[in-house]
Amino acid sequence: MRCVVQRVASASVEVDGRTVASIGPGLLVLIGIEERDTDADVAWTADKLAHLRIFEDGAGKMNLSVADLHAAAADHNGAGPGAILLVPNFTVAGDARKGRRPSFDNAMHPERAEPMFAALIAAVSAHGVPVQTGVFRASMRVHLVNDGPVTIVVESPRP
Repeated sequence: MRCVVQRVASASVEVDGRTVASIGPGLLVLIGIEERDTDADVAWTADKLAHLRIFEDGAGKMNLSVADLHAAAADHNGAGPGAILLVPNFTVAGDARKGRRPSFDNAMHPERAEPMFAALIAAVSAHGVPVQTGVFRASMRVHLVNDGPVTIVVESPRP
């Protein structure tokens, strides 16, 4: 599973001119599900996304995760920062190492990828992090305000 993770001040997804998801401070994650991915990849990726320490602490060091942000906000008023916006994006699984046109042979077929995306949503939520999502197989407009910017590529381990 390949993810492009962006730390954002805000992010939203539009489908057919209508906003279907939005978050305040947190993570926007573009998800590429690959043919090789298994339930173990879902669990590993969910844990990594919830606990990746890319938010600054009081000393200005990247020591906090999105789960930490959510827990701190919940302690104060029950709402606020610390959410993840998961956006299914098969092109993230593309391979552009050869030629000028990317290959999407590694991308999982949609019939199998959609339930795996749903499993990832559930797995991230199980870590106590609020999750919003894009719409599987829809043409989406993704809006974001990068924070930093901080962008990390996360790939589940290869067997």
